[in-house]
Amino acid sequence: MSPATRKKTFVTQLDVRFGDVDPAGIAYYPRIFEFIHQATEALWDVHVGRRYFYLLSEERIGFPLVSSEVEFKHPLNFGDRPIVKVTAFKVGTSSLGLRYKFYVDDVECVDARMTVVCVALEGLQPRAIPSAYREKFEELLSEEG
Repeated sequence: MSPATRKKTFVTQLDVRFGDVDPAGIAYYPRIFEFIHQATEALWDVHVGRRYFYLLSEERIGFPLVSSEVEFKHPLNFGDRPIVKVTAFKVGTSSLGLRYKFYVDDVECVDARMTVVCVALEGLQPRAIPSAYREKFEELLSEEG
């Protein structure tokens, strides 16, 4: 892989809405996982060029979560519009490791590492990540990957 095809970062922006916060006024932690999934769907749509819905409904493949590690560094509050930067730390045969960093005004709020596996929906058996998708994720491999 040439240096020109490496070190890309996918960037998207989310909204912390009223229904996302707890009585303390900060994003309820299960919502962080929803935000990560929203960023994942944007990644597929914008960077990979294929809506995640299409993978499930037409290609009949999915990428279920098999491992997660999330560090909450600073609260997300109602009204925040976090910038989410997504890179890959692993692109295996069937597994994919993605890192999500959430920022508000240059303050890092969330650092999440998610590992998913490509599966055929029938039987949920692992399968190779299709090459066209693999190439797009390889573009996001970071130095740690």
